[in-house]
Amino acid sequence: MGKTYKEYEQLNLPAFEKEILASWAEEDAFGGSIRNREGAKPFVFYEGPPSANGMPGIHHVISRTLKDLVCRYKTMKGFQVKRKGGWDTHGLPVELGVEKELGITKEDIGKTISVEAYNQKCREAVLRYKDKWDEITTKMGYWVDLQHPYVTFENDYIESLWWCLKRLYDKGYLYESVSIQPYSPAAGTGLSSHELNQPGTYKDVKDTSAVALFRLAENGNEHQPSFSVLKEMNTGEGPVYFMAWTTTPWTLPSNLGLTVGPSIEYSLVSSFNPYTGAPLTVVCATALLPKYFKEDARDLSFEAFKAGDKLIPWKVLGTIKGKALEGLFL
Repeated sequence: MGKTYKEYEQLNLPAFEKEILASWAEEDAFGGSIRNREGAKPFVFYEGPPSANGMPGIHHVISRTLKDLVCRYKTMKGFQVKRKGGWDTHGLPVELGVEKELGITKEDIGKTISVEAYNQKCREAVLRYKDKWDEITTKMGYWVDLQHPYVTFENDYIESLWWCLKRLYDKGYLYESVSIQPYSPAAGTGLSSHELNQPGTYKDVKDTSAVALFRLAENGNEHQPSFSVLKEMNTGEGPVYFMAWTTTPWTLPSNLGLTVGPSIEYSLVSSFNPYTGAPLTVVCATALLPKYFKEDARDLSFEAFKAGDKLIPWKVLGTIKGKALEGLFL
């Protein structure tokens, strides 16, 4: 006889979820999907291991759903998919977290705390939320072998990596070269891209930036209503420029355009170039005017200005919304 299925009068997703998970556990559905394909061609899957020193988040659910889809698909195609789970227990975030808890720095290791005690504390911290990870793994229906995981601080795993590295060396695949590597002077080690995104990695510092001026083209804008508006407003001297702020001026030669915010108000400002003293008219977001123009220089005499003066006169000639500026040629 074929299997019968329960009929539902209404859809109660939480209850339905519990029934399915209970059914899978009772039947050992995951284990069965592996045993039923004994001798079949394997599809090898080692999970890119999460770190259990922090709570799982919605992004982990999303990524694991995608992994699960691939493994289920390969299982349905006849492959034996054992799906080995793992735990990432290495890395600077783990060390920094433990050092913060203990109130120590790297220099204290081997002095106020032994290397063995420090390592043990790291081993404890890195699996602190393993029970929460196991819980969400089960709840979301993610099939993976958590009974025999690989753990990156275990010697079996470490020695396996050294074996792989030796094999690559023997085949001549390793070579010495030069590459750019982010480095942490405080930790005394290189940093991965993931570690560069950890909380506390960055701090606000003052850095050099540049404001580039993009000249509004005289030709090609004749049919743009905003071009006529800008020309009527421009009672100052010199051509109209759009101001664009950047901390990466080396990318300017490859720029193909500027972006304006449709609902942002922009001001047309008459002033002088702070370096050359030449008169100019610029377009700048109204809210950012205080960052580039001193309030006590507003509406000062243009005739009395001399190149090199600390106070550079400026005045607003008019305002315009960003939506109206779309399509102008520079």
